[in-house]
Amino acid sequence: MTETVHEAPLQLETADGVAWVRLRRPDAMNSLDRALKEALRDTLQQVASDPDVRCVVLIGTGRAFCVGQDLKEHVANLRAGDESLGATVAEHYNPIVEALAGMDKPVVAALNGVAAGAGLSFALACDFRVAIDSASLNTAFAGIALSCDSGASWHLPRLVGPAKAKELLFFPRSIPAAEALELGLLTKVVPVEAFDDTVREFATMLAQGPTLAYGSMRRAIAFSSTHDLGEALAHEGELMSRTGATADHRAAVDAFLAKEKPTFTGR
Repeated sequence: MTETVHEAPLQLETADGVAWVRLRRPDAMNSLDRALKEALRDTLQQVASDPDVRCVVLIGTGRAFCVGQDLKEHVANLRAGDESLGATVAEHYNPIVEALAGMDKPVVAALNGVAAGAGLSFALACDFRVAIDSASLNTAFAGIALSCDSGASWHLPRLVGPAKAKELLFFPRSIPAAEALELGLLTKVVPVEAFDDTVREFATMLAQGPTLAYGSMRRAIAFSSTHDLGEALAHEGELMSRTGATADHRAAVDAFLAKEKPTFTGR
């Protein structure tokens, strides 16, 4: 395993094609102060462009995944006359979500505890969400009289529908993991003792898959949600041409003809 450690509050570890991006402010429930937001933005952009990284896992440390904006820092900024919520959305939150949702490889949110506010929004921007059975989700924004950010208005209604999304946003509450699974907000719920192994096995399986095909499927799904059928079909054709020219596709065809299991390299 190779390890690159950023100064607290974030750590990046890479092993076997998987980048583990760990939020490391456990005493603050991994709330997002400026230092963490900058580190997370820059690290996600780094792993997005790294061809040796074929799957990304976003995970918290301690009893929370991430509870969103650090309100202590926010209150201090307000008292100092700095009302720059809009600025941090543009400078930090939006690039983080764009990296999570737009990179050319699968992304897993590993929910080791509560995910709230922007922390929940980050999780929703990932392809898959694996949670411990004691985890909970909370939109949280309305509780402090704020609108939603970090892509919540885009991802949440696509997962649960507009009416349910409004309910969850207007009336924030702690949604237990079992209910979140039923709503389609989570992919898997496991006991805490099985969490690490489950996430590692899932991420490793993704990292061993046809990375560019996964990335193209991400693009196709996002594109089709905002375009008509004809445009979606044309876009699918472009992506089919792209993936048809990859080494992974050629390897898969050769393996099929040889009646063997293909080995993908992510190229």
